[in-house]
Amino acid sequence: MTVPDASRSRAAWPIAALLVGYPVWWALGFGGLAVIVLAVPMAAVLWRRRPIRVPRGLGLWLLLLAGYLVSALMLTEMPPDTYGEFGAGRIVGYVMRLALYASLMVTVLYLGNLTERELPQLRLVRMLGALFVTTVAGGLLGVFFPSFAFTSPLERVLPGWISGNSFVQNLIHPTAAQMQKVLGHASPRPEAPFEWANAWGSNLSVLLIWFVVGWWVYGGPRRKAVAVLLIAAAAVPVVYSLNRGLWIGLGLAALYLVVRVGGRTRLAICAAALAGAAVFAASPLADLVTQRIDNPHSNDIRAFTVSATVRAAGGSPFIGYGNTRNAMGNHRTITTGKTDWCAECGHPPLGSDGQLWHLIITQGFVGAALYVAFFLGAIRRHWPDRSPIGLAGVLVMILVLLYMFVYDGLVTPLSLYLISFALLWRNAHA
Repeated sequence: MTVPDASRSRAAWPIAALLVGYPVWWALGFGGLAVIVLAVPMAAVLWRRRPIRVPRGLGLWLLLLAGYLVSALMLTEMPPDTYGEFGAGRIVGYVMRLALYASLMVTVLYLGNLTERELPQLRLVRMLGALFVTTVAGGLLGVFFPSFAFTSPLERVLPGWISGNSFVQNLIHPTAAQMQKVLGHASPRPEAPFEWANAWGSNLSVLLIWFVVGWWVYGGPRRKAVAVLLIAAAAVPVVYSLNRGLWIGLGLAALYLVVRVGGRTRLAICAAALAGAAVFAASPLADLVTQRIDNPHSNDIRAFTVSATVRAAGGSPFIGYGNTRNAMGNHRTITTGKTDWCAECGHPPLGSDGQLWHLIITQGFVGAALYVAFFLGAIRRHWPDRSPIGLAGVLVMILVLLYMFVYDGLVTPLSLYLISFALLWRNAHA
């Protein structure tokens, strides 16, 4: 089908609205849910240009989506050693995740079917770079103004039975930081403009990769100078995030680049890493990292939640339970869950400590295997692509498999993972 030139010139606006306009969505209260809203015009663009090209491996995502539909049959069931009642909150969470999975599939197809003239690869990469700038600004806001928060317009209009749900509240109520006792005392962990502090860490590492490609690899002298300043500024919230998963991810990224590139580029990366490490070691930020390493108390919490998730999933290993559940007790006691008289007895929901565990409880071990196979397949197919975009995209796919053990992919991280997958697919056709 021939698409008029006027329509072609406007075809890329939904992805620009999502990535460049993300601060507006965050302020309105949509945040990561914006991809669900924008999937509608993306689908309209696709509908006008049938037949639609489909990437290899998307069948695994379709199976993942189909499996999630089937898992709705278990929403009313309770695994052993869990508590809670079937209600609106469980249904809202399920529908929101289902809409997200479907919207991301539309996003991948939409991006892969835009031509290079409609959406040049470098422009898409730089859109992700613009979101990196937003992420750094949000991180600095969380460090210097951690109590910043406000009621979004969406939060004001939603009925209380929806906005009062804890999962929904994190998505629609903009805050600069989460206050957590990671170091034994209350300290802020940056999260703006995303849902959780861990989402901020995951997103920053992925966006940093694309920012380097767009602003350094393909940038002139001015862009490179700005890139150095922005990356240096990002170091402050990266440290204050107290996010060990992020730190490990950045270390893995550096190691990956040293292994996969050669010649002067490898020497430049090593020199930059050594210089950055020396400056960091001499700065006050080094003490904060030492304190975080000396306070690994979250390890016990994660160990309890993960083991409880695997045990609970044993009751429905093939299709899961459709949504998360709450475990009885915590890592100190097995006597009760959270109650009015024992607020500290509760625990993070099962599946909240990583996307792998989330899939195991919501979609069973089959759903988790499909997710892993989807991203492993992307790595295998695109590993030979040694272009800057190919190297960056494969690195993101590797980070996805690392982060699935410690980060919940919902909502914005999963969006960035799938957009990165689409970039790899587009690059294969370039």
